[in-house]
Amino acid sequence: MVDTRHVRELELDDVVERLRAAGISEVRPLAGGASSLTYAAVASEGPVVVKVAPPGVPPVLNRDVLRQARIIRLLGPTPVPVPEVLWEDHGAPPDTPPLFVMSFLEGNSVEPLFDHHSDCAPEVMSDRLRHAAQTMAALHDLQPAVLGVEDEPVTGLEQEVDRWCSLLETVDQTPVSGWEDAAAALHDSLPAQFDSAIVHGDFRLGNLLAVGDRVTAVLDWEIWSVGDPRVDVGWFLLNCDPDTYRRRTPYGGATPPISELAAVYSAARGTHVPDLGWFQALASFKSAATWSLIVKHNRRRTSPDGDVESLVPVLPLLLANTRELLG
Repeated sequence: MVDTRHVRELELDDVVERLRAAGISEVRPLAGGASSLTYAAVASEGPVVVKVAPPGVPPVLNRDVLRQARIIRLLGPTPVPVPEVLWEDHGAPPDTPPLFVMSFLEGNSVEPLFDHHSDCAPEVMSDRLRHAAQTMAALHDLQPAVLGVEDEPVTGLEQEVDRWCSLLETVDQTPVSGWEDAAAALHDSLPAQFDSAIVHGDFRLGNLLAVGDRVTAVLDWEIWSVGDPRVDVGWFLLNCDPDTYRRRTPYGGATPPISELAAVYSAARGTHVPDLGWFQALASFKSAATWSLIVKHNRRRTSPDGDVESLVPVLPLLLANTRELLG
């Protein structure tokens, strides 16, 4: 993870100068994003959004913004709603990082387990979750070879588990003590792999735009891959369950149970989706890993965010949930 808190201000003039060549002006930073920098701007077509790789480091893995632009461009003609990629600049990395410009789409983004002040009514949120499940099914129905990403390596389930193990090895071990046992349990119970699909990698409401109950865009393609689509399903269901993070939420008890959302997804795909318990266990393990990294970086800040620190007691519960789901 790259600390971009100071890069935004320092690099803004350079970004403005580069975008001027494409007739883009009124550039201003947007909050959020650890893998890349995000800006709002104005082009002749209207408002746009700009994604820039962080400077000074190679634009690889989740920092490869042009790889993100590629999948967004390929998804444009499909039923999956995404912005339109308008312009790309390869730059001269690492000092001049690549960037791309995409259309601005109407909608808001609400994370039901964390956003306490949303004005989205519970019944609207419920229907939004159902439509999100259908949108995820539409994504997974796309065949990688037909879409044009047959050159992408397929990520196996063992690799998926190992990815989060590698992250857990780098964090404070106290709140995630025993993660090795949870990892071993996942490895020992690997299900048969599903047919490969496009996997978003972080499919949850916080990464979707919606107007009312309808999803208008799937955003944040930093970690997309080709692999087992149930990786997305497990993560989506974990982030729809009000009990996951033991946080008070205005949507507790008012949104569909995850069993219903799983059924909505299965119906949209027209097939039974087996072994979802294993993928929910993987999602819980992944959440323990990602939040432990966020906590690590938060503690390095001059003024740590107390809301992030409040999640430390949840980390061992996520690992316990992994083991419980595996039975």
